[in-house]
Amino acid sequence: MKQYSYVTLREKPEIKNRAANWFHEKWGVPTEAYLECMDAYLNYENDLGWYLCLDGEKIIGGMGVIENDFHDRKDLSPNVCAVFTEEDYRCQGIAGKLLNLVCEDMAKNGFDTLYLVSDHTSFYERYGWEFLCMVQGDGEPDMTRMYIHKTVR
Repeated sequence: MKQYSYVTLREKPEIKNRAANWFHEKWGVPTEAYLECMDAYLNYENDLGWYLCLDGEKIIGGMGVIENDFHDRKDLSPNVCAVFTEEDYRCQGIAGKLLNLVCEDMAKNGFDTLYLVSDHTSFYERYGWEFLCMVQGDGEPDMTRMYIHKTVR
């Protein structure tokens, strides 16, 4: 199996613009919104991180942590967001390794509970996440699944 590198944006800040564009291409959220969150993280205004998997210099997977991932339960925070692995790289455990990295890093920064919204029904359970409740996505007609992950320290 090929070896990839897993990094936080703080470990590789020079790829910030490329990462923001990559996430924008995957999710359609404006690049500026990603840059704003990434800058706050890089400037140590908060510890809500951004995590990437690289194949050489190519971004092949990533996710971030933000206060709220566009849903009505503002009390459920922080949220893992923008989880994506390039199609050609799926089924290699990349998202799982990134999820574990996020949980470990956030626990070190004092966050023992994380939330995540997704329509997937069995993927996140493999990595210690549990279904919590349904939430209403901003501007979405249907409810979305909310997952919770509690870190054991």
